[in-house]
Amino acid sequence: MTERSNEELEQVYAAKSPEELSSAYAAWAAGYDRDTLAAGYCLPFQVLAWVSRYVKPDAGALLDAGCGTGLSGPYLQALGYDRIAGLDFSEEMLRVGDSRGAYDDLKRATLGERLPWDDNHFAAFFSTGVFTEGHAPASGLTELCRITRPGGHAVFTVRNTIFHTGGFSAIIADLAGRGIWRQLEQSPPFRAFALDEPDVLVTAHVFEVLA
Repeated sequence: MTERSNEELEQVYAAKSPEELSSAYAAWAAGYDRDTLAAGYCLPFQVLAWVSRYVKPDAGALLDAGCGTGLSGPYLQALGYDRIAGLDFSEEMLRVGDSRGAYDDLKRATLGERLPWDDNHFAAFFSTGVFTEGHAPASGLTELCRITRPGGHAVFTVRNTIFHTGGFSAIIADLAGRGIWRQLEQSPPFRAFALDEPDVLVTAHVFEVLA
């Protein structure tokens, strides 16, 4: 990464509270896309392979959970998905996302808290780069399942360093044990950045929501 993006990425990972994290993203919003894409950040685009594999374009509304600046939206739109909602906890990032014109519903919301949609609202949710160090908690998956209809899909990545220590393995097993979802696919670990940050590895997970 460039010196600037290293500094700002470090500020994001160093945040000790939601307020610090929000401030870090607010300061980075204008340059986020340029900095991360220069480093080869691929997750907003890679996730679309799994979305298109499991979710038909006419299935219903999709939720980009932790959409940030909305990099995924225009490419989903190009694949024929025309009902795309997004949530993020950063107003500044959402403003950038709104400028892309691909989302018909953008809300400020925080993963891990109650989300502003009814039960069974979405045909699927996807989330990439959000379940990582110092970001959204594993408990956010439970609420995302609530707003996804039975027969819908969950597609998300988890950074490998927090899969166990962050409680993701436990939450995933609990939701499966309670019949909330069943696993369809789990990828091997792969790099979140094609060019820089070779140690940042994530695993993609796909589930069918059952209840």
